[in-house]
Amino acid sequence: MKSIENLLEIMASLRDPQAGCPWDCEQDFASIAPYTIEEAYEVADAIAREDMPGLRDELGDLLFQVVFHAQMAAEAGDFDFDAVALCICDKMIRRHPHVFGNDEQRAHGAMRGSWERIKASERQARDSKNSALDGIAKSLPALKRAEKLGKRAATSGFDWPDEKGVRLKIDEELAELDEAIRGSETDNMTEELGDLLFSVVNLARHLHIDPEQALVSANRKFEHRFRQLEADVRDNGGSLSDFDIESLEAKWQAAKHKVVG
Repeated sequence: MKSIENLLEIMASLRDPQAGCPWDCEQDFASIAPYTIEEAYEVADAIAREDMPGLRDELGDLLFQVVFHAQMAAEAGDFDFDAVALCICDKMIRRHPHVFGNDEQRAHGAMRGSWERIKASERQARDSKNSALDGIAKSLPALKRAEKLGKRAATSGFDWPDEKGVRLKIDEELAELDEAIRGSETDNMTEELGDLLFSVVNLARHLHIDPEQALVSANRKFEHRFRQLEADVRDNGGSLSDFDIESLEAKWQAAKHKVVG
């Protein structure tokens, strides 16, 4: 715990009105929030690169963000870092009865869907008139928020029984998008494309695939293959603009066979 205490002391010193850092002192929750999000992405990037020293450093940066927010809250008299730690400890114990519960709960073991059921009961306890969709952050990336909205709605029984229904919905949304394209109405095309993307995210949920990771993989694959395509054309003294789409498609297919993943 000494390292945590040191970190808390450093943060308090940085925020000291008389002797602290001017930049740190002028920050508030809103100005720090983008840095918090950025640090979370940098953690994910270090994991993707399998960079363990980098991950250690990035986790430290992310922890510092938590300490920063907690220090500002303590200054306002709202809560402190200890309260944050206590809150998450209580939450993890409450949501893992198969680990921390009584003998009967532990004997039952982990049950599929129990996490969401416990979260739903917590929301109900806070407000009996709440929605199943309460608590899903509006600032989440749209892909992740779509996944969470679909998952939360499913806990209320609003869902297809299997992926077949979702697949038919995708066909329906594609047809509606085609109709909007024929009408050349931008607003309608935007709406129908959004409906299609939402349905694809629902299909990913039914297939137990993380749509964000699936898209990350697709981005990586496209980038590798496109770079290979550029290299092939450049090695022959040309540029992509020298070829028509049919020729580029042939070269793309060749590049696909040279690049794995």
